[in-house]
Amino acid sequence: MREIVDAVDLCLPDGTLNPDAVGWSRRPIHRTDLRGWGRTKRWEYWGIVTPTHVVGLTVSSLDYAAVHQCYVLDRATDVDRELGALVPFGRGVILPDSVPPMTASATAPGLSITLADGDGDRTSDAATVAGSPRGTRIAAEVDGGAKGTVVVEAFAEDAGESLSVVVPWSARRFQYTVKDLARPVTGRLVIDGVEHAIPEGSFAVLDRGRGRWPYRMTWNWAAGSGVVDGHRIGLQLGARWTEGTGMTENAVIVDGVVDPIPVEVAWSYDRDEPTAAWRIRGDRVDATLTPFHVRRARTNALVIASDTVQAFGVWTGWAATSDGTRHRIDGLVGWAEEARNRW
Repeated sequence: MREIVDAVDLCLPDGTLNPDAVGWSRRPIHRTDLRGWGRTKRWEYWGIVTPTHVVGLTVSSLDYAAVHQCYVLDRATDVDRELGALVPFGRGVILPDSVPPMTASATAPGLSITLADGDGDRTSDAATVAGSPRGTRIAAEVDGGAKGTVVVEAFAEDAGESLSVVVPWSARRFQYTVKDLARPVTGRLVIDGVEHAIPEGSFAVLDRGRGRWPYRMTWNWAAGSGVVDGHRIGLQLGARWTEGTGMTENAVIVDGVVDPIPVEVAWSYDRDEPTAAWRIRGDRVDATLTPFHVRRARTNALVIASDTVQAFGVWTGWAATSDGTRHRIDGLVGWAEEARNRW
């Protein structure tokens, strides 16, 4: 895989893929200048893992609809809830195609989400990590009616390098993804009026997507964040959707330095028994996720349909950097998933 070091346009003037954009980078430096409709997908997903909760926030525009979600798992009670909105034609959503810093947002009845890059400050109840100069402010208010209410106010520190990759299926079908893991995050989570701290020792993961997709696609995604043997480690692994493109979204991030794994990895799991272990193996990784909770999400809204199995759990095993150094990943917390989409 070719490393890209200078800012570049994702698309040519006619809207097809710019060949010079294909590769990976350590920072988001692609201008994702997508034009018009035509299987165009944009999204921002933030996953937050705290000692007591797991939170997932999605802002997305899928051409003919916007799909926004707020997911919360109480790790102590094993009770989860999912609140969201489907908005025809993507009204009320802002998902920039510019190079960061950027602000993405969504508004719909009963829902407001804002994801704003910028300087760290302490002007709200969302505390920043001491000394962090930059990061992303995450704010969400969701009223699910009988399902309850959720408020998220958090600050995710910019903790170093991330993995940005352009995956080329063809000149007219391609995806730009950013995976930014192991970002220290602090703040607060309010569920039905009860406040829960997002304390130091919590981590956030960003998944940014911009591209033009085939109508049907299945993917695997795994993420883990934490501190092991004094090193802050992010584990990022994927499969299936990148096969045959010459690109992968596999990497290990150690103390803020990303090290891509440029070959496919093998996944082993039972979709019908997702509470069993998920194992991922390759030349530079041997990782096993032991789930503590499984989320099943299904959507069927005519042209849009999805079926996702997502296992949250604790990782064990190892991942190696390109210089051959093996890092234990025992105790990283995160997830592994299979998603089947028609969109």
